[in-house]
Amino acid sequence: MPESSEQTLKLAIPKGSLEGPTLDLLAKAGYEVYVSSRGLRPASNDPELDLYLIRAQEVARYIDQGFIDCGITGYDWASEFEDNLVDLTELPYSRATPRPTHWVLVVPEDSPIRKPEDLQGKRIATEGVAITERYLKAKGIDAEVEFSWGATEVKVPDLVDAIVDVTETGSSIKANKLRIVDTLLTSFPHFYASKGAFEDPWKRQKMERLTLLLKAALEARDKVGLKMNLPADKLSALLEKLPAMRRPTISQLSEEGWVAVETVIDEKVVRDIIPTLKEIGAEGIIEYPLNKIVP
Repeated sequence: MPESSEQTLKLAIPKGSLEGPTLDLLAKAGYEVYVSSRGLRPASNDPELDLYLIRAQEVARYIDQGFIDCGITGYDWASEFEDNLVDLTELPYSRATPRPTHWVLVVPEDSPIRKPEDLQGKRIATEGVAITERYLKAKGIDAEVEFSWGATEVKVPDLVDAIVDVTETGSSIKANKLRIVDTLLTSFPHFYASKGAFEDPWKRQKMERLTLLLKAALEARDKVGLKMNLPADKLSALLEKLPAMRRPTISQLSEEGWVAVETVIDEKVVRDIIPTLKEIGAEGIIEYPLNKIVP
C-alpha cells in the first residue's frame, strides 16, 4: 500500500449559502481552506485533501457517481441518493443559525389552500423539484411542479398556487405575507461518502478522523473554558453555582488551602457567573476560547 502522504481524499465543499459556515467549521477543526474569488479547486493546509467547491445541490450526485470520494451537503439535497451513499455523520449547523433548515409548503395568507390535499390539480414552484415530487407522491396528490430559479416568494398567487421553499426562522415567510401549510423535510448538513471510498481502508480512516474533528468543533460551539484559583473551603459553594458541562477539574495549589478549578461552560452564562464566582472568593479567573471538544 502506498504511503498515506501519496494518497488523496477527494472532498466536496458546498458552494453557496453553506460555503461560509462550512469553511469556518473546517477551520475550527484544524483545516484551513484557501478559496480564490473564482476558483473551484481550493487549497488547504492538508496535502492529503483534494478539494472541490461544488454547489450543494450537486454534491451528492457527484459522490454517487464516484467522481468525488466524500463531501458535505444538506440532507435535503442528498435524500434522493441516500440509498447509494454512506452517511458518516450529521453536522448540526446551518446557513445563518444553529437551527436546521425546513422545506415548507407555503401559500398566501388569504389562500383557500388549508391542507396539502387542497393542492390537487394546482401548480407549485420550487427549487427542490425532486423533494416536492416525492412529497406529493407519498401523499397521493397530483399537482404540477415547476422549477424556480429564485425569488420564489413573489410567484404566488399570480403565477402559481403555492411554493415550496427553504426557511430557518420563518421570518421571510411572514414578511412576505405568506402562510406555512406543511413541512416537507427538515435538514442539517451531513458528511457523505461513496461506498467505494468507504471500502478503501486509508480513505475510510481519513474520513473518520475528519468527521471526528468536525463534530468536536461543533461540540465546542458557543462554549468557553474557565479556570480560577479558590480557597479550598469555598469549593462546595462554587460547585453549587457552576453550571459545568461535566465535573470540573480540581487541583491542589502549592499554597496551602487553595485549589485550582477548571471547567467548560456555555459562553452565554459567563457574564453572569464571573461576578458570582468573584463574590464566592475566586481569584485569577481566566476565560478562554475553545476550538474543539472531543467527548
